[in-house]
Amino acid sequence: MPDKFNMQSPPFNRLSEGQQQRLRSSLDVAYYRAKDVILKSGEESQHLYILIKGAVEERSADESEIFAHYANDDIFDVRSQFENTVKHRYVALEDTLSYMMPRSVFLELYNENGEFAAYFDNNLAKRQELIEAAQQQQNLAEFILTKVDNSIYHPAVTLPSDMSLIEVTRYLKEKGIDAALIELNEDDSRLEEKPNEHPYGIVTRTNMLHAVMLEGHPLDTKVGDIATFPVFHVDDGDFLFNAMITMTKKRMKRVMVCEGNKAVGMLDMTQILSAFSTHSHVLTLSIARATTIDELALAANRQRNLVDSLLTNGIRTRFIMELISAVNEQIIEKAFELVVPPALHDDICLMVLGSEGRGEQILKTDQDNAIIMKDGFRWPDHRPILDIFTHTLQQLGYPLCPGKVMVNNPEWVQSESEWKQTITEWVEAARPEQVMKLAIVADAHAVAGNKALLEPIKQHLSNLMADQELILTEFTRPALNFSVPLTLFGNVKSSKEGVDLKQGGIFPIVHGVRALSLEYQIMENNTFERIETLMRRKVLEKETADNLTEALKQFFKLRLAQQLSQQHSHNSIDLKLLDRTERDLLRHSLHVVKKFKQWLGYHYQIRE
Repeated sequence: MPDKFNMQSPPFNRLSEGQQQRLRSSLDVAYYRAKDVILKSGEESQHLYILIKGAVEERSADESEIFAHYANDDIFDVRSQFENTVKHRYVALEDTLSYMMPRSVFLELYNENGEFAAYFDNNLAKRQELIEAAQQQQNLAEFILTKVDNSIYHPAVTLPSDMSLIEVTRYLKEKGIDAALIELNEDDSRLEEKPNEHPYGIVTRTNMLHAVMLEGHPLDTKVGDIATFPVFHVDDGDFLFNAMITMTKKRMKRVMVCEGNKAVGMLDMTQILSAFSTHSHVLTLSIARATTIDELALAANRQRNLVDSLLTNGIRTRFIMELISAVNEQIIEKAFELVVPPALHDDICLMVLGSEGRGEQILKTDQDNAIIMKDGFRWPDHRPILDIFTHTLQQLGYPLCPGKVMVNNPEWVQSESEWKQTITEWVEAARPEQVMKLAIVADAHAVAGNKALLEPIKQHLSNLMADQELILTEFTRPALNFSVPLTLFGNVKSSKEGVDLKQGGIFPIVHGVRALSLEYQIMENNTFERIETLMRRKVLEKETADNLTEALKQFFKLRLAQQLSQQHSHNSIDLKLLDRTERDLLRHSLHVVKKFKQWLGYHYQIRE
């Protein structure tokens, strides 16, 4: 068989050298004229077809229904390889050339090679996992595969809680270290309040200096009394990248490493930076140290380069989203601190909404934010300050919201009581405009000021919406309004502007899952976490949840890759820039959305 067969394309790149040679030697080439029947319904299957050029149409046996079209590099008919009999009819639409793989060879390779077999599984999660594995093998930097182990972290230094501050200070100085874990007594009240936490506190030399010099503790104070609890931790064997995300989110210099409930080490950011080529922590330090808007803008402008670096190095899209969400939150909080007078911070809460509130924004998109004021607090001159804040975010790369969902709009600046009353009115009205405002608030996340002010507002919304079938029906309807970009033949439908992934793929999943979360009083904001919770509560079947998760990740990944490569920020993608594998996964993902919309329509009794 010709040597031109592409063994570098999934799933054939998952075969061993010997298996590839066996496949290559077994292949034959077939030529078909336009309108030739390649496979007939009911006949015995002999080959798997891989198209070289041309076009093939899959039809029902009586030709009353068309199921799909196949073009260059596409594979058919996989189903008949397992069922032995061809179910549908395959017809050449034009002069067509195709490789033919003997069914016996395909089944041998399928049974010998698990990764090759996984590609042909109908479960999107398994398909996506295989493709990502193939891509990572080519371009994944070593650091993402690095795991937390004793070659990276320091052994744990654990001291008894009844040691005095002066004794601990001498010990740390002798050992040349600046932090230690403190083993708490079993009867420590903090452990009784939080029994699921690991039984350790942590002290640093700075902690102890402050305890003595600023708080007036005597030198013989037991170190357990001033130790910080609980201690954030990662598990031995976890990915080092996860540790970096935890430390970035919590703004910590070090974390405890545990095996089960036992502390085995301490990991600090210096060790992570020595293992990572990314500069995310350097970026967050720049944000934290900014004292002017200009300094903050310099740090914020490096964010796109960080995303590009992470994506180029094969980092999973969801990891990137988590890390960049944490960075975005820090940028917005720092802007708030620089613009809004500190004396006001305890009386107001800044919340971000939309994709930022869900932690699903990677590149900067439109501003979506609002203010909650504590009941009884008066802020008559807030307009000039909030106008400056909106302009500041614009300087930092966050465009103005076309719908004016921003703090410079009085509608989005209200007291606690006013917010509750407004949300009640929106729920009672339940018209399209109010429904979308409810959706926006449902994703609210507090990022600055008195963050505790948001919780009662979200709880109020949750209580109003739970089990309210009529209201939830109207709330869910927008998820069904946009058509899925699939042709009648099941292929991806594109226009001159490309495929709008937000309208056709992302929004139906995000909004449908948001509606289910309100119905079942699920308090998570992130769509992936909402899906996981819905699965645990048996609202969604595991396969449905897995497929929704993988489809959403695929949409985010494709959109992000083209936004970076084409230097734009819109939601449409160009199909011509996708390879066969990406087109195949996109098509499969859109079918997942189509099926989910049908399920939502049935669940809420909505007719499209």
